[in-house]
Amino acid sequence: MIVGSLQEIQQQCSPSPFMQTAIDFLREIQEKDLPDGRVQIDGTNVYAIVQSYASAPHSETLKFEAHRRYIDIQFVLSGKELMGWAPLGIMMTTVPYNETKDVLNGVVAPENVTLIHYGVGQAIVLFPSDAHSPGLADGDSEAVKKIVVKVALDQEAA
Repeated sequence: MIVGSLQEIQQQCSPSPFMQTAIDFLREIQEKDLPDGRVQIDGTNVYAIVQSYASAPHSETLKFEAHRRYIDIQFVLSGKELMGWAPLGIMMTTVPYNETKDVLNGVVAPENVTLIHYGVGQAIVLFPSDAHSPGLADGDSEAVKKIVVKVALDQEAA
C-alpha cells in the first residue's frame, strides 16, 4: 500500500505504462466534474469508476475486499474518509473469490485493522496483498466523491 499525493505515488510506484496512464488520467480529471460510473481509459488495462456516496460509520467488524488482477488507486475528489487496511493474509474470507468481479470479501479482527485518514488530492494505492475497507466516515458521515482507477497487473488481466 502507498498513500500520498499523485506526485508521491508516481515517485514510489515502479514505472509501468499502465500505472503512468492511470496517474496521467487522475492529473487531467481533477478539475472536471465527471458523472458517476465507469470511465474507459485504456480498454481493460486501465479504467476508472467514479463514485459519489455518504461515508459510513464504522463498527467493530468491517467488511474487507481484495483484488488479484488489478491494483486500485483510490483518489478523493471531494470530502474525506477513512480506509481500513490489513495484510491480506490475516483477512478471514467470507465470500470466495469472484473471478468475474475480481473481488475477494472477508473480515479482519478490529485489533488488526489500520485506519488511514485521507481526503481531497490524496490517493491510496492498493495491491493484491492489501485487504481494504473503503468509504468509512472520518468522524461524522459526509458526502465523498472518489475515483477508483483499476490498473491491470499485466496485459492478461482482463
